[in-house]
Parts: sequence; structure tokens; C-alpha cells
Amino acid sequence: MTAAPHTLRRTRRARCLLLVLAALLLTLAPRPASALAAHRGAEVVARTQVAERQVDLSVRSASLGGRTVKVRLLTPDGWNPEDRRRHWPTLWLLHGCCGDYTSWTSMTDIARIDDLRDVLVVMPEAGWNGWYSDWWNHGQGGDPAWETFHTRELAPLLERDWGAGSRRVVAGLSMGGQGALMYAARHPGMFRAAAAYSGSVHPLLDDASAERILGFFGGQGDDPLRVWGDPVAQRAIWKAHDPYHLARRLTSLPLYLSCGDGATGPLDPPGTTSDLEADFNRQNHALATALHRLGARHLSTHFYGPGTHGWAYWQRELHASLPMLLHGLGR
Repeated sequence: MTAAPHTLRRTRRARCLLLVLAALLLTLAPRPASALAAHRGAEVVARTQVAERQVDLSVRSASLGGRTVKVRLLTPDGWNPEDRRRHWPTLWLLHGCCGDYTSWTSMTDIARIDDLRDVLVVMPEAGWNGWYSDWWNHGQGGDPAWETFHTRELAPLLERDWGAGSRRVVAGLSMGGQGALMYAARHPGMFRAAAAYSGSVHPLLDDASAERILGFFGGQGDDPLRVWGDPVAQRAIWKAHDPYHLARRLTSLPLYLSCGDGATGPLDPPGTTSDLEADFNRQNHALATALHRLGARHLSTHFYGPGTHGWAYWQRELHASLPMLLHGLGR
């Protein structure tokens, strides 16, 4: 005997209701920590107070193959991550090649700058030679994916749990200068201003510049083609990480570019010179010319002539660019 149409309708409605209730229960059920970590991409597994207003977070990252890396925070007065209502304007400071997340606090006076006492300063690990990039790895991608870690995992994590606000600016030196401009260009709206000190801002300037960067890529014994590939065969990848080729995306942002020319400067020991700074000087001039040609509205440059690739200059340039960066934070 066939069931009546109204009976079939009631049966279907009951089944639908049971399915909805089951889905709701699954949603409300507590998830294990591992599932939460996989969904969020990164999680803080330890917190260490290393000095006054300096906190190191140990962050396990899916984008880094599940490895744990450090992020140093220079915290503002009154910072309390338990207070989820308070969010602070945030300055990201990126380290250079052969440095790490401790570089800015160990090599400069940043922790003593009074103008930063109401700003959260984020200094993330980016690998000794990571180049702020998701490595190509011969087309396979995967670990390390520094750009994804910083922009898609760490930034939301800091905003959710550690008092970072959505008003951000970014600055970096050398490799970190390239990273600062690249992040600002590739992630529109993420940063309100950017500064690069002695930055690698046009690695495709010529064969000499490209070869120099390949030398850095291979500096840890790694295959240098793992990062961006070959500058000819994978030229599109190189251009996608070259601030000069991203210049059009930077024209509306307040920018600060500074560099020496590699000759002995006032902050150098006598006789010190730097071929690397001379190369980056050419790159910075090329980028500045391109930005002016494209009508950049808020570009400041300080090409100070004699000066090498060293911390004495980068500390000075941080101070010089700080008014622009703080203005971007509304300070």
C-alpha cells in the first residue's frame, strides 16, 4: 500500500528537522585544540616576558609546516591582551637577511622611543634568509610560506587575541625593506604607510642585482631556485616579488625610501665600504624614479650619499621616518 501524499510530506519534514538538529549539535560541540589550530592556521603555544614591555610569542604555524617560530612584541603602556575591547595601532618592523625577530630590539634604541609607548610594535620571525615569500619550491609550494604566515595567520591572530588593531604601518631594512613594500603592494589596505631602509627594492634591475639576490638565496646551502625560481624562466614570480614592478600599487600610500651609496660615511669606521649598499642604492633610485613617473602622492626619500649597510644608519632612518609612520597610525 502506498503512503498518502500528506504522510510523505510529514516524513520528509521530520527528516529535514533531524538533519538540521544534528548539524546544530555538531556546530555547538566543543572541538579539540588540534582542530581549532588547523582551522586558524596558527596558534600561540607559549608566551615569555623577556624585558620591560617586551613579550615573545611562540607561534606554531601551518604555513611553516607546523613549525614553531617566535614573534617579539614591544607593548604599549596599559597593554592587556585579556581586555578584548582595547586594540592598539600597530607598527610592523621587519628584520633583514641573517637577522631574526630580536634584531630591532637588540641593535637599536626602539624600546626607549617615547613616541612608541602607545603603539604595539610587531617584530616577526621571517627566516634567516626567508625573503618574506611563499617559496616556489620548484612548483610544489609549501614550507616555508612566510608571506602567508605573516599576512593570513599572524595578523588575524594578533588582532583576535593580543590587542593589535586594524590600523597598521610597516617598515623594514634590507631584505625586510623589500618585504615591507611587497606586503604593502600585494595586500592592499593592510598597511597605511611603508618605509624601506637600504631595501632590496628592485632585484630585477640588472643581471648583477639578480645574481646578488641568488647568492643570498643560496647562502644557507639551500638550492637558490627554491625561493622564486630562475630569474628568466620564472620571471613572472620574480616580478611579483619586486617592488619596482609593483610600484603602481604603491602610489597612493605614504612611502619612505632611504639608502646610502656604499662609500665610507659619517657613521662608519674609516675605510669601510659596501658593494651591497651601492647596489641597493641603484635599486632605490630606480624605484623612486618609477614612483614619481606614476604620480606617487606621498613619497619621501633620503638618499644620503656616503654610508654603508649598517645598523647605525637604519636606527637613524627609523627615527627620521617615524613621524610619517605615526601619522599613518593616526598619532
